[in-house]
Amino acid sequence: MLDLSIIIVNYNVKEFALNLLASINKALKNISSEIILVDNASDDGSVELIGEKYPDVKIIVNKNNVGFGSANNQALEIAKGKYLLLINPDTIVKEDTFAKMIEFFEANPQAGIAGCKVLNPDGSLQLACRRGFPGPWTSFTKVMGLSTLFPKSRLFAKYNLTYLDENQTYEVDAVSGAFLMMRKSVYEKIGGFDRQFFMYGEDLDLCYRTQQAGWKVYYVNSTEIIHYKGESTKRSSIDETKIFYDAMHLFVRKHFSSSFLVEVILQTAILFRRLIAFANVYKLALVGIAVDFGIFSVSVYLAEKIYANERWIGFPQFAIPWVYFAPALLQIFISIIGGAYKKITLSVLRCTVSLFAGMIVLAALTYFFKQFAFSRAVVLITYIIAFFSFSLWRILLKVVFKVGLDANTRKGRTLIVGNEARAGDLASKLKSDLTSLYQVVGIIGLTRKMIGESIGNYKVLGALDNIGKVIAEKKINKVIFSSEGVSFNQMFAVVSECQGMNVEFMVAGNELDYLVGKSSISMLDDIPLLKVQYNISSFVHKKTKQIFDFFFSLILILLLVHPFIYLFQKFTSKKSDLIQFILGVPKVLSGEKSFVGPRSSTHIGELYIGKTGLTGFWFVESINENDTDEMNKLDLFYAKNQNIWLDFEILGRTFSKIFFRTEL
Repeated sequence: MLDLSIIIVNYNVKEFALNLLASINKALKNISSEIILVDNASDDGSVELIGEKYPDVKIIVNKNNVGFGSANNQALEIAKGKYLLLINPDTIVKEDTFAKMIEFFEANPQAGIAGCKVLNPDGSLQLACRRGFPGPWTSFTKVMGLSTLFPKSRLFAKYNLTYLDENQTYEVDAVSGAFLMMRKSVYEKIGGFDRQFFMYGEDLDLCYRTQQAGWKVYYVNSTEIIHYKGESTKRSSIDETKIFYDAMHLFVRKHFSSSFLVEVILQTAILFRRLIAFANVYKLALVGIAVDFGIFSVSVYLAEKIYANERWIGFPQFAIPWVYFAPALLQIFISIIGGAYKKITLSVLRCTVSLFAGMIVLAALTYFFKQFAFSRAVVLITYIIAFFSFSLWRILLKVVFKVGLDANTRKGRTLIVGNEARAGDLASKLKSDLTSLYQVVGIIGLTRKMIGESIGNYKVLGALDNIGKVIAEKKINKVIFSSEGVSFNQMFAVVSECQGMNVEFMVAGNELDYLVGKSSISMLDDIPLLKVQYNISSFVHKKTKQIFDFFFSLILILLLVHPFIYLFQKFTSKKSDLIQFILGVPKVLSGEKSFVGPRSSTHIGELYIGKTGLTGFWFVESINENDTDEMNKLDLFYAKNQNIWLDFEILGRTFSKIFFRTEL
């Protein structure tokens, strides 16, 4: 019999699965094992790529997504190990993880299931790795948020056991299916997962049945994994919140009292939690609706006061206050139909179109409801105020608070951790990546002997044992490990040390073709320039940019800013950044230049990257002007991601740098 069977259920997370398999191979030293991967109908090439890179992995291919529990059962039926490990694909393990878990089972024959410490990518404990059973009271405190409000209370925090020390080993009700290790003899007695659970809850049910059969469940703190939680669900269309709470309800109904009172309490709590979850997902849209409703109501009030005169003294008393709110509700309804409110952005264009449609509808309604046709002039004034106000607060939200922008337009101050060869190669890859901006500040060596040396154009700033100090001094927000040059034990030590420092840790694939992190997968393959979609060549983006350039440059000239600066520079030799910017405005008005664009060239090879700009990334980012490769990378990134909001952001950072010499 083999020592260990490792079972992985994959759904469209091939990059994470590859990283996991790389860490598993390092952790299987001196352990006889097998790896079984069940693919739940992925369409991202997972089966082909994993089969090519890891031919020893047994792969079961499903034509449909059968769910987490059912897929695990397929592998459990053929597993040959003395111990069975169920592990999520979006995890990585330490070199000692399997050895320590087997050691724990050998020393504790009463243990039927055990889970290790599970960390978030920032080093904090993932609460789901040790849990209490969701009985009626525990479920109620969980879904009502009482366990979050009182995390140290034994009365309210039974679900995630947050009142217990995470650095001790003890018996618990349940552990997470992200890392669940069990004896083969337990499986043979109680069977696998209950197929009623599609996803979530099946691990709780398995732990409950294990204890009913006489074994114990343990949380083991002596080793740990990192879990990039929720990666599979991000790539599916399932309603994660609904499935989670349905699973909780199913568990309670299956194992606990199903009295009418319990059902009412639990269903009420679940409904309340779903409303909170809905509000969290659509919070931007809900905020937009609330703000627009308030602004429109105020606009009606202001329009009334502006237009009031001797012949029309204002709305009649019988219509107040409804006359302020009813038109606002109508406009919100029209804006919703017009798609002005989205989960992740608030469109200025759709908002403007919806306001125009609302004005027509409201004006038309006054012909049918004469008793409410108080003043069409007030309607017109209301919409003039609303057009300005709705657009202004959306622009401020995007430009000042960076809400609703897709591209990350700030350079991430980045450290690379690895040996000499891999660190240099990774730095080169990052420099050519067009999906994100990385400012490689330096390299962290594996030993102190490397400190002060140079690898390519980058200095070795520190070693693994003082990386926290370097992160704090250099204000680092990204750390990227080369998985080939750094052991997973070393990665875990760094993540634990830097917990709470607000740093994102990423791991590069063995062939440096991708990065995985808590928020995204970044592909680092070399992409032919002409095969990438560039916004700068899009008709909509191009016309919007031209219109903005024309009107903004015209306004600056009409305000006499340009003539004043022109005369000033005639009588002084000072050529400040502000003077250079203003003197270039006529070239923007004529169409020769743009406010934002590349510094000196409109093309890289045959690829058009936009008109040269009075400012751009080349001005607001700290770069070496003689570094042609870096300059080209920034120009390409801008061309690929250009939109009016990015132009506003760069202009704002430009003026901040000119007037305050600071980077916002």
